[in-house]
Amino acid sequence: MQKILMYTTAVCPYCVRAEQLLRRKGVAEIEKVRVDLDPGRRDEMMQKTGRRTVPQIYIGERYVGGCDDLYELDRQGRLDALLAA
Repeated sequence: MQKILMYTTAVCPYCVRAEQLLRRKGVAEIEKVRVDLDPGRRDEMMQKTGRRTVPQIYIGERYVGGCDDLYELDRQGRLDALLAA
């Protein structure tokens, strides 16, 4: 199973939805970076992704995007393979 990195905040319904989908897919561990607690990490996230909203999700080295992007990968049937890679 690939390593998951998620930039997140304390109160973010999209972060919760993304995490729920990943948990349903069998992901046991998600490395969460709380950008609300560390503004430097938000700057890092924005430089890496070009986005300022959370969640921003990486599966392994691949940048997936946000919650909608994650659900779209699942709808396309590509999320399971990406997680297993």
